[in-house]
Amino acid sequence: MLRFEQQANGATSADIFERLKRGDRSAQEWVYRSYSRMVYTTARRMLGDPGLAEDATQDTFVDVLTKAGTLDQEGALGAWVRRIAINHCLMRLRSPWTRWRVVPRSDADPVRSDEATVERATDLERALDRLPPKARAVIWLHDVEGYTHKEIGRLFGRTASYSKSQLARGYQRLRESRTN
Repeated sequence: MLRFEQQANGATSADIFERLKRGDRSAQEWVYRSYSRMVYTTARRMLGDPGLAEDATQDTFVDVLTKAGTLDQEGALGAWVRRIAINHCLMRLRSPWTRWRVVPRSDADPVRSDEATVERATDLERALDRLPPKARAVIWLHDVEGYTHKEIGRLFGRTASYSKSQLARGYQRLRESRTN
């Protein structure tokens, strides 16, 4: 992934940032190429469904490109993109329309490599996929994204206690899945 601080086609990050705010196509393409993998990975882990993750990624970049003019600080771009992606995931988790689509994956999913690291990652992904969507999202936000319980509670429109209980229940289910 390209870093925003790096130069693209000889332009400085400040140039790219200003061009993005003006709607310049090459700057938009650069931002998409730089952040799309991170957005998709976050959405995939939070939602547990590749199709929903693709939808959330698309919606994230629609917002990024249409609202880029509202961003004030050049250094805040990555955090801003991530926040939009997480908000789209949370909207899907709250939606009754989406809930019926979120189906845990089968244990029969193939492992794509012989390497032990990839196998462990696949096992973890399967275990996370078996969790209820909100518990999976809380674990992801807390353990991977580094959100506090208070922040997670606020994102879900709840209290910090809600986040703590979802995290504890999610951990318990992960422990149980290890023994099965």
